[in-house]
Amino acid sequence: MLMPTSVPAVSLRHTLLRRLIAPLSLLALASGMVAFGLAFRYTERTVDRSLTEFANAMAQQFLSANTTPLITVPQLGDAMFSDPADHLTYRVTDGVHEIAGQSNLPLTGTFVRDTRRAVIFESDFEGGAVRVAQIKVKRADGSVVTVEVGQRLARLYRLAAESLLAVMTPLLLLLVAGWLIVLGAVNRQLKPLTQLADSLNRQTHTSLEPVDETFVPAEIRPLTGALNALLARLKTALDAQRSFIADAAHQLRTPLTALKLHAEQAATARDPQAVQVAVQELRASVDRAVRLSNQLLSLARAEPGEHVAQFSKVDLALLAFDTGAESVPRALAHGVDMGFQRLDAAAGEAGSGSPLYVMSNAILLREALANLIDNALKYATPRDDEGGRLTLSVGTKRTPGEPAQAELVVEDDGPGVPPEMRTDLFKRFFRGDAQTNAASGAGLGLAIVRDITVLHGGDIYYEDAPGGGSRFVIRLPLAI
Repeated sequence: MLMPTSVPAVSLRHTLLRRLIAPLSLLALASGMVAFGLAFRYTERTVDRSLTEFANAMAQQFLSANTTPLITVPQLGDAMFSDPADHLTYRVTDGVHEIAGQSNLPLTGTFVRDTRRAVIFESDFEGGAVRVAQIKVKRADGSVVTVEVGQRLARLYRLAAESLLAVMTPLLLLLVAGWLIVLGAVNRQLKPLTQLADSLNRQTHTSLEPVDETFVPAEIRPLTGALNALLARLKTALDAQRSFIADAAHQLRTPLTALKLHAEQAATARDPQAVQVAVQELRASVDRAVRLSNQLLSLARAEPGEHVAQFSKVDLALLAFDTGAESVPRALAHGVDMGFQRLDAAAGEAGSGSPLYVMSNAILLREALANLIDNALKYATPRDDEGGRLTLSVGTKRTPGEPAQAELVVEDDGPGVPPEMRTDLFKRFFRGDAQTNAASGAGLGLAIVRDITVLHGGDIYYEDAPGGGSRFVIRLPLAI
C-alpha cells in the first residue's frame, strides 16, 4: 500500500523575510543605480563647467595681451595646469601656428553638447579618452584663436565614483538597518504563534484550559477563538465521558455484585427449592445487566458522529405506528389499552393523513420511541383492576412566526411525575422509582430519549396529561 508523500512545511518566518527583504534589497539596488546615474550626470556638468571656465579664463588672457605674435601662454593660464592630479591638458592655436599646449590634442570629436560659451566633445588622446571644452575667440587684429582645455575621462569616472560612494554609504547603512528592523518586526509579530504553540503543547487530557488571548494580534484572534471553542467542546465531552464512565461503572457494580451473590447461593444451596430461587434471581440479575449494557450502548450510539451522515427522510407517522404495534403485546400483558392517533387527521384512524417526513436515523428514533413506551408501561401504569391507557399521537405543531414542526406525543393516565423530580427527569442514572417498591431500572431510558432527540435537532418536554398522568412531547424539524 502506497503511503501518501508528506508535503514539507513552509516556514512563515522565512516566507515573510524573503518577501520583505528581497524587495527592499532590489529597491536599494535600483536606488543605487539611479544615484550613480545622477552622480555621474552631476559630475559631468561640474567637469564641463570647470573646463569651460578654464578655457574662458585662458581666452580672456589672450584677448588682453598685445597684438604681437604669441609664443607662450600667459602666467595665469600656465598656472591653471600645474596640478598633475587633475589630468588637465590644453591647446591654443590660430589654425596656422601652434601657440601653446599639446599640439596633438584633437580639435574635433564626438559632440556632447554646446554650452553657448564652449563646445563640449569627447575624443581619443594619447591612448585614452578625453573630454574637451573648446572656445574660439576673435582678436583685435582679426585673427581667430582656438582655445581647448581637456581632461581625462578616468578623472570624471573617479569623481563620479566618489560621489556615488558618498551617496551609497548612508544608503547601505539604511538598508542594513532596514533588514534588522524587518527581521525584528517579523520575529516579534510571530512570537504570539510560538507562545500559542507552547500553550497548546502544555495541554493534557486532564487540563484543557482556553488559550490566553491577551497579547494575541487581532488577525490571529479568529484562530485562537476557534481553538478555544474546540478546547471547550473537548473539555465538555471529556468531562461528560469521565462522568459517564464513573456512573456506568457504579451502576454496573450493583448487577454484577448481585450476579456473583446469586451464583454463590445457587452453588452452595443444597435444597432444590433454594437452588431454583437462586437461579431465578440469577436470571433476573442477568436480564438487568443485559438491559443496562444495551442502554449504555444506546447512549454511545446517540452521540453525534457518523450517525448524522446516515440520516434520511423518514415518515414519522408510519414509524410511530409500527413501533407502537410492536409494543401492543407488552401493553396487553400490563393491562394497558394502547392507542394511536393522528392529531392532524380528519378521523382518528391509524395511518390516516399525509406522510409526516423528518430527517432522521430511523433506528435511533425508533429506539427513542420504544424507551418512552417502555417508561410509560413500567413506571406510569396504574396498578388496579381497571387497567390503564396509553396513547401515541403524531401530528404537526404550528406556532405563529416559527417553522412548523413534527410532534410525537406519548401520553398515559398513570400517577405522573412529582414537580420536585422534573428538573432531573432527563439526567442520566436518575431513577424516579428509587424510593418506591416498583421494579427499578438503570435511569437511562429518558436520558437516551433526550440525547437522540437533541441529535435530531429537536426538543423533548414533559407535561401533565389532562385528567392526570404523564405526557412526553418530542418536536422535530420537518424535512424540506
